Amino acid sequence: MNQTTKPWIDLRSDTVTLPGPAMRAAMHGAGVGDDVYGDDPSVNRLQDYAAELFGYEAALFAPSGTQTNLIALLVHCARGDEYLVGQEAHTYKYEGGGAAVLGSIQPQPIANQPDGSIALADIAAYIKPDDMHFARSRLLALENTIGGRVLGAEYMAAATSLAHARGLATHLDGARICNAAVKQGISLRAATAGFDTVSVCLSKGLGAPVGSLLCGPRAFIEQGKRWRKMLGGGMRQAGLLAAAGQHALEHNVERLADDHANAAALAQGLAQIAQIKVATPQTNIFYVDVPEAAVDALRAALTQADIKATVGKHTRLVTHLGVTAADVEHVVAVFTAFFKDWQAAT
Repeated sequence: MNQTTKPWIDLRSDTVTLPGPAMRAAMHGAGVGDDVYGDDPSVNRLQDYAAELFGYEAALFAPSGTQTNLIALLVHCARGDEYLVGQEAHTYKYEGGGAAVLGSIQPQPIANQPDGSIALADIAAYIKPDDMHFARSRLLALENTIGGRVLGAEYMAAATSLAHARGLATHLDGARICNAAVKQGISLRAATAGFDTVSVCLSKGLGAPVGSLLCGPRAFIEQGKRWRKMLGGGMRQAGLLAAAGQHALEHNVERLADDHANAAALAQGLAQIAQIKVATPQTNIFYVDVPEAAVDALRAALTQADIKATVGKHTRLVTHLGVTAADVEHVVAVFTAFFKDWQAAT
């Protein structure tokens, strides 16, 4: 918090959400046990609930989406295998190269299309033949949403069908899969249809303080438990965290529409400023192109106005349960005033 009584408006990410009173009460009342032994009732309840909700046989609770994605890659692929993935995908670009470093799994990055998808023809072209010169193509990994863009159900069906027809398994990095489902007006099961496994993050727009779930076939999840332990994700009395995730799935999915509406309002307000270019948001994430000469001054102005944002030439803005409609109006006013003064000075 700045040296005022007003809290920051934090637009850096939806990972900055804080648990509210009802979630904290659920955590306070959670039953706990040693989850490595399978004895934590709150973890077991969350895993069973999530598996049913997303349409899988079983689920595994882990500390982070990076870990659930890595566990999925390690189970799907053996040493010397490869997975096909978008150049912009989190599992390829933002997770430290874990699959290669820890699993000896080769990523085959493919250019993402402007809508975030990978062209079906490119997927087909990058699948390797059964030849000792090549890594073995084992898995197609997609992400929904990607940069706030939603990959539609029709595309997902086509991509997963292609992968399965060519002998590949499919994994979905569903860090914001609930945003994708709410935006499309479909069920969570429909949003994950066609994927053998899915990673679901609880600590972004859903508002839990920590944790992700890996959903898939029961035998797959049992293998995943071994990798989770090896990766340091075997938690003990984790029910306090699982209770927060349970509350998030039960109460915070449909309210994601509020975040989408706030993002749309924020983008609409900023689009009135001639000096910047504003992308039209689909969900809660969108980008603003800022003149390079204005970046440092804009960052300082936002900080002075108690607004946190990752300001750059290509600025990402993210709405979440900690951002209100009033906050959106304030942000628009600060941007507008800044660029009015900046234009006059230049």
